[in-house]
Amino acid sequence: MLELRNLKKSYKEPDGGELPILDVPSWKVDAGEQVVVVGPSGCGKTTLLHIIAGILRPTSGHVLIDGWDTPLLTESERDQFRARRIGYVFQTFNLLPGFSALENVQLGMAFAGRGRDKKRAIDLLERVGLGHRLHHKPSQMSVGEQQRVSVARALANQPKLVLADEPTANVDVGNQQLVVDMLRETCRAENVALILVTHSPQVAEQFDRVDLLTDVNLVAKRKLAEREATLAATN
Repeated sequence: MLELRNLKKSYKEPDGGELPILDVPSWKVDAGEQVVVVGPSGCGKTTLLHIIAGILRPTSGHVLIDGWDTPLLTESERDQFRARRIGYVFQTFNLLPGFSALENVQLGMAFAGRGRDKKRAIDLLERVGLGHRLHHKPSQMSVGEQQRVSVARALANQPKLVLADEPTANVDVGNQQLVVDMLRETCRAENVALILVTHSPQVAEQFDRVDLLTDVNLVAKRKLAEREATLAATN
């Protein structure tokens, strides 16, 4: 379903040098598989998700999704590809402030060219406990409620792959398990691959596959080794 090959991402520094962020020789996720990615802050988790989603372009390498090598697509083609095949739960929600919860979820469907399936949109919002907030705009909802809307929106277009960047970070404790369960159950029922980034051990321990990005990403692996060597030298 997803395969990364020789994936690298770096940024230009002010002095003209290269700042490496990602170096992933190989990484695969099968159709319908559910994977948690964990790692310390700064190891490239969000950058990895953005590249898989086509929001960022890698410096080099391949991102194969359903047989499509997405870095070869134009920016507009990647936008269309993401709308049709990928659901994304952003840390910062990215809800449209002028639209209600129901309209935000339906817009996710419209961008994918599937039409606005009101019944599915309502069902998804009810599953995250927001049946009573259908017509509320983001400013009328709590931070946790906005995050739950973004989860429903990510699933609205019946994607092949869902990317979730800390989906429980801004959700109150009482609803964190609800969000995780909804993501997992809906992805399982519709054979959707799920890649979830989290700092929460309680979330990670529920998954059969947990990948450390410090194992997958050689840049992060080198940084971790350097930190450990520095600590050892000072002790």
